[in-house]
Amino acid sequence: MNIAILGGTGKEGAGLGARWALAGHSIIIGSRDGERARGKAAEMREKTKKLTIIGHSNLDAARLGDVVVLALPAVGLDATLRPLADACRGKVVVSTVVPLTFGGPRLFTPPAAGSSAEEAQALLPDAKVVAAFHHIAAHELAETEHAIECDLLTCGGDAAAKAVVTELGASMGLRTLDVGPLSNAGPIEGITAILATINRRYKLKNSGIKITGV
Repeated sequence: MNIAILGGTGKEGAGLGARWALAGHSIIIGSRDGERARGKAAEMREKTKKLTIIGHSNLDAARLGDVVVLALPAVGLDATLRPLADACRGKVVVSTVVPLTFGGPRLFTPPAAGSSAEEAQALLPDAKVVAAFHHIAAHELAETEHAIECDLLTCGGDAAAKAVVTELGASMGLRTLDVGPLSNAGPIEGITAILATINRRYKLKNSGIKITGV
């Protein structure tokens, strides 16, 4: 699969890209700075020994990707995504975005839309947005020689789009659970704040979540 990762120079995006490249997918690292994206892609090619990783601006990455993954900061999502609406038209867009605010009175600070995924869907009205991959720590993704001990929770309004995300999860060894419509993205994103708190309290880097009884 040809996967564009917007914000792919960050730890989460680069970790996802490395895992998918090792699973045989082609990766396009996107960034506001195309040169930075190309530099990160070169670094990832060296690390993974996979040549199918390239770098472009966010706009060009979105145009080239069959699937577009948002690994962007929650702040400024409007400014980043609005110019990409045409490039994302008809595509599966996977939102990994979590609206966290460190140092404030609330760690989880959802936007007016209810979640970053719903905000992304409003900004990309002709895309098929699926919320997923929030609960896999960047540290866990980076340790590519180890399997990930975590379930993948997804939600969205398009069954075919969720099937694509299930395939992406399976390619990195994850069990996927469909937790309903995109309106459930807020609770899913909020779990990340709980995991961040657990990591801090128990001096961990990679707490995750598994669903029992399924």
